[in-house]
Amino acid sequence: MVSKEKTYSISDLALQFDISTRTIRYYEEIGLLAPKRSNNGRRIFTRKEKTRLQLIFRGKKYGFNLEEIREMIQLFDQDPTGKRQLEKTIEYGQEKVEEVTQRIDELVLIRTEMERLLDDFQEQLITWEDEEE
Repeated sequence: MVSKEKTYSISDLALQFDISTRTIRYYEEIGLLAPKRSNNGRRIFTRKEKTRLQLIFRGKKYGFNLEEIREMIQLFDQDPTGKRQLEKTIEYGQEKVEEVTQRIDELVLIRTEMERLLDDFQEQLITWEDEEE
C-alpha cells in the first residue's frame, strides 16, 4: 500500500520558511531533522519534519539555543505523550522569562541614564546660549 502522506522537498520547505536549503541540511546534520530518502537519494520531508522546523524557529524566536531545542524534540521522541517535553519546555521557558525580565530591567536602566544625560546636555546647551547673549 502506497502512503498518501503529504511530502515536501528540501526546496519546498526552504521556500515555505524563507530559509536556505543549507540551513535545512545543517539541521539534519546536527540531528534536529531526519528526512527519509528516495531511491535516488533525495530528501523526502514529511509533516513531522515541517512541524519540527516550525518548532525550531519558534524556539529560536524565544531565545532557545539549538541544544535546548534538540533536547525538547528528542524528549517527544522518547515520550510520545509529550509530558516530559512539556515539563522541559516549562523549565526552559521559565529560565527564558527570567532572562527577558533581566534584560528589560537593564534596558530600562540604560534608557533612564540616557534620558538624564540628554537633559544634562540640553541644560548645558541652554547655559552656553545664555552666556553668549
